[in-house]
Amino acid sequence: MLSGKKILLGITGGIAAYKTTFLVRLLVKAGADVKIILTDSASSFVSPLTLATLSKNPVLSSFVKEEAHSVSWNNHVALGLWADFMLIAPATANTLSKMANGSCDNLLLATYLSAKCPVFFAPAMDLDMYHHPTTKESFKKLTSFGNSMIPATSGELASGLHGEGRMAEPEAIVAFIKQHIVKGLALSGKKVLITAGPTYEAIDPVRFIGNHSSGLMGFELAKAAANLGAEVFLISGPSHLTIQHDLVHLTRVVSADEMYHEVHKHYSFVDIAIAAAAVADYRPKTVAVQKIKKSEANLSIDFVKNKDILYAMGELKKSQFLVGFALESENEVENAIGKLKKKNLDAIVLNSLNDVGAGFGKKTNKIAFIDKNSLIKTFDLKTKAEVALDILNQIIQRMHA
Repeated sequence: MLSGKKILLGITGGIAAYKTTFLVRLLVKAGADVKIILTDSASSFVSPLTLATLSKNPVLSSFVKEEAHSVSWNNHVALGLWADFMLIAPATANTLSKMANGSCDNLLLATYLSAKCPVFFAPAMDLDMYHHPTTKESFKKLTSFGNSMIPATSGELASGLHGEGRMAEPEAIVAFIKQHIVKGLALSGKKVLITAGPTYEAIDPVRFIGNHSSGLMGFELAKAAANLGAEVFLISGPSHLTIQHDLVHLTRVVSADEMYHEVHKHYSFVDIAIAAAAVADYRPKTVAVQKIKKSEANLSIDFVKNKDILYAMGELKKSQFLVGFALESENEVENAIGKLKKKNLDAIVLNSLNDVGAGFGKKTNKIAFIDKNSLIKTFDLKTKAEVALDILNQIIQRMHA
């Protein structure tokens, strides 16, 4: 969720500044681009060189920067416009009071007053200071400005006292920012189940029956749903694809039977289910224990039908919005609508084998989205990432209709 986000970190002069080395490392590891502003007193608690090394950006502390044979200024307006988020941690009582009252006597405060992005502050001070009426008034003013306070925790303080005033731990600060990002997104608070990829049905320990599905459509759906704030349960058949997202839980399976059981572990508590996997309809009746030797001119294999995962989901459906996929080569719309009704779906995504650039193994897709009222929305050929957004937007529209 923080990948590609630009975060401006302001560090003020409190003992909790030592924690910012861990905070910077977590933000960078999450994919954020971090720039840092230190107040003069903060450099007594944490090394600018350490922070610059961890953030991979110069650490700023003053309006003017002097280099060999030149003098230039650190543009606080540009810094404020650059950031997607501004975070002040630790935020001392002194800095918080200045922020609340519009004082502007250092680069950090000037940048704060110029920032157009969401601002977070993580207070850190002794317990009497934390509960002092003037400090509480600063909290009140800042939150009324739209800034977000990351509350301090209780514990042992630098003074030797024990109580409220410890800066939140770096992991908690990062989690707080992520939660803020998710809040208000179209699928925030929703749980989404997505199946992806092929299934492999074993013939013997070496051979299997499968198909050419790469799983890309399902993985793009999972990424798009998570980026819209949903908690996603992605169940994938064999695929080389991977996904890194805080809101995506990936489970890998091999056979249709494994996928059937894994789907049923999650289906009852999700809000949306999208069956994008290319599940094998049949499997060999028996699986050879040893590799089958090439001894006869012909080989016959008896097949039995796999459980129909999507049909079972339709039977069990309560409040879930259930979406299936149909890959057709003839009578496409008629067959897709028939599948939609037979399996008790809310919508179906139609692919045609007759469309160039669509189907298995492609990075693009061309779809028609058909709902249970047989309303059809067609789309041009697009990348599967774009198609995923189109599908989810159609689902969201119908869920809110």
